Amino acid sequence: MKKIALLVSLFFLIIGCSNDNVRNRNPFIPNYSFSININANLPSYSGLQSAINPIIIPDNGSHPTLIVMKISETDYRAWDANCPNQYPSACSQMVLNGINAKCPCDDIEYSLFDGVSIDGSGEYTVKPYRVEVLQPNIIRISN
Repeated sequence: MKKIALLVSLFFLIIGCSNDNVRNRNPFIPNYSFSININANLPSYSGLQSAINPIIIPDNGSHPTLIVMKISETDYRAWDANCPNQYPSACSQMVLNGINAKCPCDDIEYSLFDGVSIDGSGEYTVKPYRVEVLQPNIIRISN
């Protein structure tokens, strides 16, 4: 009987797990393959030396436009700057609004801590990218 209870519990545990399709399978934003190292000691990225100070890193042809924010010495967040609920267009580039990013086309505002819209609207969250701390003030952002 204990084996059956264990198997049933394991079954429900497995089916209860879900992948995060809303975050990772956005049909509006292409899956760019890139890797970029950011040195916050350089003047263009110096905003990353302070926590909770997001910066925009423009598209240079090898990566999409990024929004990057330092949370702590070992925690950074990097997001795609395209509005998550629209195909890329002239107004689909998010703009910074303090610690949030706002889409000018639909006025939806997203938290740069978790990528979720502030008011719960919009089908998709902001697309996150992987961030790896290489050294103090040097990070790698990739997809």
